[in-house]
Amino acid sequence: MIEIIDLHKSFGDKNVLKGISFTVPDNQTMCIIGKSGCGKSVLIKHIVGLLEPDNGKVIVDGKDINSLSKQELFEIRKKMGFVFQGSALFDSFTVFENVVIGLTEHGVKDEDILIKEAQKVLSAVGLLPELNGSANKEFEKEWKILKDKKPSDLSGGMKKRVGVARGLVGEKNYILYDEPTTGLDPVTSEQIDNLILNLSKKFKITSLVITHDMFSVDRIASNVVMLNEGHLAFEGSPGELHNSSNPVVREFLERYNK
Repeated sequence: MIEIIDLHKSFGDKNVLKGISFTVPDNQTMCIIGKSGCGKSVLIKHIVGLLEPDNGKVIVDGKDINSLSKQELFEIRKKMGFVFQGSALFDSFTVFENVVIGLTEHGVKDEDILIKEAQKVLSAVGLLPELNGSANKEFEKEWKILKDKKPSDLSGGMKKRVGVARGLVGEKNYILYDEPTTGLDPVTSEQIDNLILNLSKKFKITSLVITHDMFSVDRIASNVVMLNEGHLAFEGSPGELHNSSNPVVREFLERYNK
């Protein structure tokens, strides 16, 4: 479980987070919404230990992120996948190389292990047929075509799926998504939303999703947190969000429903 406790963060004279507190329930999908510049990305960076708070705590699996040694933080991060806005694939790498880069960077060199992991996650995100544990000519054919493709050979939706696959590599408890449907058409956006939900259920993963897409929020969120000017403006279900009388929430929804 991820707990955010009275989190404060400033950069110079700019106060970005002003005492944020909430809990991300296990095996559920929480969406973080709010206007640009409200502190969503800064919050995510605290969760993975890239930033240290001025005050407050981030607790992951009962451990205070900022009290951990480098090795302990590394072990926590191994449980977290991160899906970047725009997918952030390496243009000169193949699909296979992009997916397993986290393993290779941490010293995994066994080609069989790398291939097995890549095939598992690419199948999970729907870019390869389902693995059935036996020889599968169709699977091998699709694998040979896909593994050597470069990002320039992929559609926007396929790039997103490769980015999600990379985030799944290893035994992940948490996946953090940064604007996963930005730049996608409505049909592909819905496919990515369904993918997030299916992966959460299949692998029992806790998902934390930064998004401006209210259609996505309604489709995937178990819980919603809204930030506004560094404060927690709302926490609750999508239904409670839509029924909120908070003027900050109402203004946000009216703007994004236009």
